[in-house]
Amino acid sequence: MSRASLLRHAALVAICLVVALPIFWLLRTSLVPPELSYDPRIWPEFSTENYRTLFAGNGFGRNYLNSIIVALGSVLLATPLAALTGYAFARFRTGGKAARFAVLATQMLPPVALALPTFMIYRELGLTNSLTGLVIVYAVVNLPFLTWILMGFFEGIPADLEEAAITDGATNWQAFLLVVLPVARPGIAAAVVLGFILAWNEFLFALILSGPSTATVPVALAALQTSNGVEIGKVAAGVALAIVPLMVVSRFIQKYLVRGLSFGGVS
Repeated sequence: MSRASLLRHAALVAICLVVALPIFWLLRTSLVPPELSYDPRIWPEFSTENYRTLFAGNGFGRNYLNSIIVALGSVLLATPLAALTGYAFARFRTGGKAARFAVLATQMLPPVALALPTFMIYRELGLTNSLTGLVIVYAVVNLPFLTWILMGFFEGIPADLEEAAITDGATNWQAFLLVVLPVARPGIAAAVVLGFILAWNEFLFALILSGPSTATVPVALAALQTSNGVEIGKVAAGVALAIVPLMVVSRFIQKYLVRGLSFGGVS
């Protein structure tokens, strides 16, 4: 092996170590006794106390379940609407460029600008401190982003496929449901996963609209900062558990994004 090759491999190993070190230290901090959280030794003692107290004393299991319900519910609500809107933009140019810009412009608003109006509306409707309310607001917030993702996938599907189906007697709806959606399945899967990640990580609306029984994982982790300081061991344990779904869906999305690159082939 040449010197240049050795240097390249050494650089790659160094980069991997830099990336992996925070994750390793996070796991290490979560698996040592709380009193040894700040110990500089690599692994002074093994303990699962942080995980036990996190679930038994802080009710983290309920928060975890809330996050799963809200993230999945918002994705199931937003994705069909995003698919229909994205398809309308891609095929029929509905609303022209103004409508596309309006959808994109909503993403430019800082979430804090929407927080107070949303809270006032939810208070009048009785949707505060409810998982249903969080599902709705997450779906609404993520809808423009998912629409733009799916619009790009639909634009990559040749219109010849739909025209051939319509020529054979299919209606526009049948062409969309039976021809376009199966071809766009990798793109839809990618949008679902990205929507799930956005909903899973959302903090501001969950902080304002949820209560003790409906708090999500980000809110529960923020609550571990007490008057006695940050319970770093519990935070590390909670973060370690919180990244598990994200790692799973990130692995899942890679396959579908690669499959999405094959869109557009017409023989």
